[in-house]
Amino acid sequence: MTIDDRPRIVGGGPKKLLYTVDTIRRMGVGKAAKALTAHNTCKACAYGMGGQKGGMTNELGEFPSVCNKSVQAQSTDIQPAIPNEAFLHPLSDLQQLSGREMEKLGRLNTPLFKAAGADRYEPVNWDFAIAHAAAQLKVTDPNRSFFYSSGRSSNEAGFVFQLLARVWGTNNVNNCSYYCHQATSEGLATTIGKGTATVELEDLTGADLIFVIGANPSSNHPRFIHMLKHCRDRGGDVIVINPAKEPGLVKFAVPKSPTSMLSGGTEIASDYLQPRIGSDIALFKGLMKAVLAIGAEDRSFIAQHTADFEALRADLEVVSWEEIETITGLSRTAIERVATRYANRQNVVFAWGMGMTHHLHGVENVEAIANLALLRGMIGKRYSGLLPLRGHSNVQGIGTIGVKPVVSEQVFVAMEQAFGVKLGRAKGLDTMAGLEAAARGEIDSAVIMGGNLWGATPDTAFASRAMAAIGFKLFLTTTLNRGHVHGLGAGEVLILPVTARDEEWSPTTQESMFNFVRLSDGGIERLDNVRPETVILCDLAKLLLPDSPVPFERFKEHRQVREVIAKVVPGLEQLADIDVAKREFHIKHRVMHTPEFSTRDGKAHFVVTPLPKAAAPLTLATVRSEGQFNTIIYEEQDSYRLKAGRDAIFLNREDMAAFGVRDGQRVTLASDTGRMEGTAMAFDLPRGSALAYYPEANVLCGTAVDPRSKTPAFKSVPVWIEA
Repeated sequence: MTIDDRPRIVGGGPKKLLYTVDTIRRMGVGKAAKALTAHNTCKACAYGMGGQKGGMTNELGEFPSVCNKSVQAQSTDIQPAIPNEAFLHPLSDLQQLSGREMEKLGRLNTPLFKAAGADRYEPVNWDFAIAHAAAQLKVTDPNRSFFYSSGRSSNEAGFVFQLLARVWGTNNVNNCSYYCHQATSEGLATTIGKGTATVELEDLTGADLIFVIGANPSSNHPRFIHMLKHCRDRGGDVIVINPAKEPGLVKFAVPKSPTSMLSGGTEIASDYLQPRIGSDIALFKGLMKAVLAIGAEDRSFIAQHTADFEALRADLEVVSWEEIETITGLSRTAIERVATRYANRQNVVFAWGMGMTHHLHGVENVEAIANLALLRGMIGKRYSGLLPLRGHSNVQGIGTIGVKPVVSEQVFVAMEQAFGVKLGRAKGLDTMAGLEAAARGEIDSAVIMGGNLWGATPDTAFASRAMAAIGFKLFLTTTLNRGHVHGLGAGEVLILPVTARDEEWSPTTQESMFNFVRLSDGGIERLDNVRPETVILCDLAKLLLPDSPVPFERFKEHRQVREVIAKVVPGLEQLADIDVAKREFHIKHRVMHTPEFSTRDGKAHFVVTPLPKAAAPLTLATVRSEGQFNTIIYEEQDSYRLKAGRDAIFLNREDMAAFGVRDGQRVTLASDTGRMEGTAMAFDLPRGSALAYYPEANVLCGTAVDPRSKTPAFKSVPVWIEA
């Protein structure tokens, strides 16, 4: 298949429906039904559904609100236990497995221990595991450790996790958002004074224009596609800004719509701009110049509710159209066409993904999006606003409850008063800083709750060195992944098996990208030797901090944790009785239906964003496939991108001709960091732009970070084709 076949590729459709049905069949219809209909939050992306309204139901009461990603996540958790015989194999055998093969091994149902210098894991009992972990941490200087969490864990586990670290003596507490949307939090803080979405799900039902910027929801947030379809059905527009012409954003056969399925798919994008990778700020400046040229700015809103507009206007005046066209590769006509669509709409939502945040100027990208929205008064009213498309199901909640290097003084004081302790204020290490410290030999122990930190980190050789240099690593996980068998070094490793969300021993809570907090009942029993993260952490705390005034033993019951969170974290007061009242809620003061900004002066601020330096002749962005969730690989081929394999290197066809590369040829893609062998595939991309799959292409990505968000540039990597 080649790029010339693209018109026949449609997102969604019967094949995806059949794939989902087949996955459910393999899970067992009874088990799948129980998992999908129970009162538990979806385990996939942060779009959110489930909770107390019932599985496959969102906060608007829509049913069925389910997608392929939801079913895939459940299929992992329903797997039987990995047989102990697997651990008779040395690590060298396990290291040969692909990400998909690791995921298919099954659920972890026993603690595993790798002794110093050992070449394999051995199953151990819980008493040994907890005692040994505590003993290893006891001999560690807390400041020579770090605590890392993925976005899978509950609010309750996250709160106990960061509390344990801080009471023990370190603020080296970080999470996966430093590798995804931290730039969003930073960029929105400077412009509107808060770091999350300003809209709720219902606002999408009244939008007459939705921008989708640097994101591919057809693969990564499929249920968002339903809202894009509904917007088009109402006569609204969907404008996609993405270097790659993604088939599922052009046309998508929505499974819950018979008409869409029978007609061969629904047109999603009204207009589609494909700027060169890394040129988005220039594009946003062009859109704003065009809006101002036709007098479509909201002068009243700007005068009453914003500051620093004149500085923005002056900046736009000195940027020429010739410069914008050269940088973006787009024509002035195309940019003005989209600006006119924007000017003619009254309720506009701006949604963006990691295509905006994975740059050394990611924060500035987000500030530029906010500028564009503020220019027409699209923040602070119903059916309009900002929507960062966050990844894991509770990544936003993990940040809200304090799993980060720095929390506010208000939260520090509240924790101290709640427990009668004194907490240090030293600034903790972010995720990359923690690994860089490890590579320098400055980290002796690490506690890693969920995720695949090794696999998610840029520069795979660096990730291996850094992780291997940590003398003791403690992992909490539901399944094994490649990060549990690579980068281990000669030190000790403990892996502890944890309950999945719907297996928790008492209810837990999660927060969606819409700031909506759900309650998950848990209670499903599948495996006989797994424990909740909070139980593990509290047992560890009992041995590590035997004289602590913090009642960790009580926190094994999640209600006790929520009562403390409600007193400590502003906006979460309703958590205190959520398990009794069964009232799920939006966090206070986040959804913005009036122009009340959380800045010092109460106004939104325009921010002048400089144009990034010129892009390299060939720039790579790493991407996810349709059959993938973060570093978890469900399918080896990407059904939305020409059935590409995991080693695909997507290139512009004219670039391929210039390089002397033909479709399907094996090539080596190189960067200053590393090299990757793969198969060249022609794809609809601008000249000078390339794509390859994450995490495989991490071998090419450097460890330099955005100086403000500390996020690596996974989507802006200078590369070249080697002969």
